[in-house]
Amino acid sequence: MTEGETARGINLSLHATVADWGTVRSAAVVFASITVTENVNWSDAGAQRQIAAAQEAGVRAGIRHYARPGAPQDQAEHCVRLGKQLGVFGPGSLAPALEVDAVGVDDRFIKAWIKGVRHAAGIRRVLVYARYDTWLHHLRPDKWADSDVVLWVRRHNGIPGRPGWFHPRLGLHQHRAAPIAPGLNGPIGLDAIVYPFTMTDVLL
Repeated sequence: MTEGETARGINLSLHATVADWGTVRSAAVVFASITVTENVNWSDAGAQRQIAAAQEAGVRAGIRHYARPGAPQDQAEHCVRLGKQLGVFGPGSLAPALEVDAVGVDDRFIKAWIKGVRHAAGIRRVLVYARYDTWLHHLRPDKWADSDVVLWVRRHNGIPGRPGWFHPRLGLHQHRAAPIAPGLNGPIGLDAIVYPFTMTDVLL
């Protein structure tokens, strides 16, 4: 894959849904990260249907956990329990993602959550998603981002895969919000792989 060619994907925030994954796939979307858990006890009752429909359409689906401050180990185990039920830890699935947006979720939390997910799920690769200003001013990924961690930046500049920010482990870029369209419900982001990363680098 060259700098001018980048794989496209979407991410679904809490409560967001896609009615027709076949239409999404026909728009050259090849991966999707779907928020299925939050904190230590919330899970999306419709996650199984969304994951299954995405996979059936040929979209590489993975799960996302929305972090809240405190109990990173418990939150990791909560995420993995549902992930195992959904069958998203097999080879070829998009790696699980941690969304860092809530105030109080810091580097120490992220490091512990990654360790917990790896132990509970028996995997190595994980994705960590945060806004551009969070990466710039609040997080220090060099403390925990090893060669199996891929950073994901939300920066709506409209240039897929070129966020205007660099880190050696930066592999994903949310470049804009999905336009309002029939069958797309809730906040959905449009994403692209950041060169020189490829799809292989974000899959299990």
